[in-house]
Amino acid sequence: MDDKTAQDELLRLDRQLCFPLYAAARKIVNLYTPYFRPLSLTYTRYIVLMCMWQHGSMTMGDLCRRLYLDSGTLTPLLKKMEAEGLVTRKRSREDERVVMVDLTEKGLDMKTSVRPIPACVGSCLKLTETEAATLYGLLYRILEDEPEENHEPDA
Repeated sequence: MDDKTAQDELLRLDRQLCFPLYAAARKIVNLYTPYFRPLSLTYTRYIVLMCMWQHGSMTMGDLCRRLYLDSGTLTPLLKKMEAEGLVTRKRSREDERVVMVDLTEKGLDMKTSVRPIPACVGSCLKLTETEAATLYGLLYRILEDEPEENHEPDA
């Protein structure tokens, strides 16, 4: 096999790790849509809320790091969530460059509405608990981060 043929072989869609990751992520996120629609949620808003339910008030920088999002993505999202009364954003008194994000009562109350969603979505996946745990670990290895302690994968 010459060099060009070998390089072309590497360009086949079925040889790419990125493609099944991308397609699987889209498929899983789309499983959430019917549950989110009545709550006016998106997947990104959902992960912001989950992170804040778990960790409470935090800086925007911490939120970006925990969610693997950049500030250009998170800023407009938080503005919309603030307009809808789910979060508040305030500049830190110690350092005005730092934006603190807090959940409102409405944001805290949303937890009750979404509580059954992970189990519903998880039941749609054809993975055993062992397969899900293995996939979870591998994905965090790709992200070069360790899963948070005492956390098992949901959906």
